[in-house]
Amino acid sequence: QVQLVESGGGLVQAGGSLTLSCVTSASIFSIKTMGWYRQAPGKQRELVAAIARDGSTSYADSVKGRFTISRTNAKNTVYLQMNSLKPEDTAVYYCNTQTWYDDYWGQGTQVTISS
Repeated sequence: QVQLVESGGGLVQAGGSLTLSCVTSASIFSIKTMGWYRQAPGKQRELVAAIARDGSTSYADSVKGRFTISRTNAKNTVYLQMNSLKPEDTAVYYCNTQTWYDDYWGQGTQVTISS
């Protein structure tokens, strides 16, 4: 069973920074994409950023220029560097790994931005 372990959430003031980390136990040879989603109260889960097998990245328009996704294949780890945080970034952030066979999720980590 593939497991994802997230860390790095917390409470910061607007304008601050946080870095989320996620380690997956999936074989690097099976991974198609790794990414981060978020879900705010009363809203649907949305894609924040993703990085594909070839290293290409994609971002939600709302975070472009502020968030950066990166990956260390050797450690099956994906990072989300979040800068210039805004109160509207407050949400539970979920790590996601898509393999050739299935789709896996972390347990979620709370990110709260105070104004």
